[in-house]
Amino acid sequence: MQKKTKRLSRLGAALLIVSVLSFLVFYLSVMTSQKGYTYIDPDNLRLLQNEAIPQGAPTVIVETSLGEFRAVLYPEQAPETVRQFTRLAESGVYDNTYVFEAKQDVYFAAGAGDAGGSLASGVGEAQELVPLETSADLWPLRGALCAMNTTSEGGFFDRLFGNTKKYSGSRFMVLGSVDFTDEEFLTQFREASGSEALADTFISRGGVPNFSQQMTVFGQTYAGFDVLDAILSAPLLEEMNVNGYTPPKEDIQILSVTVSTYGEEDAALNELPEIAESN
Repeated sequence: MQKKTKRLSRLGAALLIVSVLSFLVFYLSVMTSQKGYTYIDPDNLRLLQNEAIPQGAPTVIVETSLGEFRAVLYPEQAPETVRQFTRLAESGVYDNTYVFEAKQDVYFAAGAGDAGGSLASGVGEAQELVPLETSADLWPLRGALCAMNTTSEGGFFDRLFGNTKKYSGSRFMVLGSVDFTDEEFLTQFREASGSEALADTFISRGGVPNFSQQMTVFGQTYAGFDVLDAILSAPLLEEMNVNGYTPPKEDIQILSVTVSTYGEEDAALNELPEIAESN
């Protein structure tokens, strides 16, 4: 009986130690995640995607197998990402690439060499290690172009103190929107956002708030939202492929990406709400 009691005591002590360690890990994880956040002053948000697009701004015309959409690029806020995207587009890397991943109505990922999600021809390791570039000026609104995250660099103590280096690559995402019609969700979202202007923008225009400051936003669609909707609503395979992606049932391709500048034709095509050409 005494031996059994000792065994139970040891078990209890072990469970206590595990509980304390679990609490410490949880506490440090919370502290780490808080430290890792970029502080955003809610009273000084620029919300660049709500501003008029200036004449001469860099743009891309993306021709897909379901039609064309156009987006403005933001080289000041995401210089390395825009530089790489522009270089790959001009060299034809995105020609005849594929949409390889999607969550219906919420986002699709494109720029892969095949529907399975492999890298496009001509893309090497260097193109998959572009440093994450977040900005208080840019948010994951409907039609935003985002660089797809690839990997992170750093050990336990880097994660512990929020010093992990994060990278994105050659493949890109275009965002749709989560559902903003649920009243309870809207109330909670407004309270959590910290900025009435930002909350109003998400609610009125749509987007994916949980991607905020988690990936590089480097462009914003301004024309061709019907094409985005057609891609976002396309039926998907019921199961993930061997690479862990869920592509459309029928292939959807990026036929070409043409680098251009914003002009009069673009201003006439601009579908963004209450945004006109800036002189």
